[in-house]
Amino acid sequence: MKTFLKVVLLVAAAIIAVKLLPLTLALGFVLGFALVALLGLGVSILGLLAVVAAGLLAVLAPLWIPVLAIIGLVALCKKLGGKPAAANATMA
Repeated sequence: MKTFLKVVLLVAAAIIAVKLLPLTLALGFVLGFALVALLGLGVSILGLLAVVAAGLLAVLAPLWIPVLAIIGLVALCKKLGGKPAAANATMA
């Protein structure tokens, strides 16, 4: 009797699974579409932030380019400061 009950329960579970299959597939498609839409929105926001950052760098270029040049010159003078020129040429 237990085997018959197991078979009947398995058949009932299979019928319920087949009946719920369209709902499950529709839910999967809706969730997948929502995930793709959110991913696209995130990529577009990252692109917008990159454009804003590039614009900000362009606007502030008169400030940071000379500062960067001065820092580079100071670093170069520091590196060349205490050594003879021949020693620097052989180490490079």
